[in-house]
Amino acid sequence: MSQTLTLYTNPMSRGQIARWMLEEVGAPYETVLLDYGTTMKAPDYLAINPMGKVPAIVHDGRVVTECAAICAYLADAFPAANLAPPPADCHAYYRWLFFAAGPVESAVTNRALGFVLPEGRDRTAGYGTFDATMDALESAIATGPWICGDQFTAADVYVGAQIDWGLTFQSIPSRPAFERYAARLRTRPAYQRQKATDSALIAAMQKQG
Repeated sequence: MSQTLTLYTNPMSRGQIARWMLEEVGAPYETVLLDYGTTMKAPDYLAINPMGKVPAIVHDGRVVTECAAICAYLADAFPAANLAPPPADCHAYYRWLFFAAGPVESAVTNRALGFVLPEGRDRTAGYGTFDATMDALESAIATGPWICGDQFTAADVYVGAQIDWGLTFQSIPSRPAFERYAARLRTRPAYQRQKATDSALIAAMQKQG
């Protein structure tokens, strides 16, 4: 019996990360496009993700939300794609996957929203300071070529999407290590397929007005 795999997304969202991971996996999947404020908040989708946000995937009836979780789940669900290291070598994989989902996401979002920590309260925030977070993020990819050495993994999809997006929209500072890492990511066929698909969907949405 064939497996069913469905991506719920909007092309102008973090759903691009999930699609990239799906393209890396190489398994066939269906796409359901949702609109902000309408179908994304409708009862049918809220039954899948009570947050009313995308992306989400449903794999043979199993629901997974949150981009980092989707990346890790797909790597485990499709081991033939070789997107997760063996258990004995998974320390960097888990470390930086969750670092990007926690401190990086918080630091970048707070900075973009203009939130400034009160003087001397950096210990209160999980990420400490924005600059310290960026320094730590750089250390994850400085020795390369990938987070787990020579093996490209789901951690590179998630961490890489954060860096690639951040450089594009200037929410992450341009540093030589970040630029080199992003350049390597952009040569991957799966990345290019995802960008082509979502860019075409965005163009169609904008044309419809």
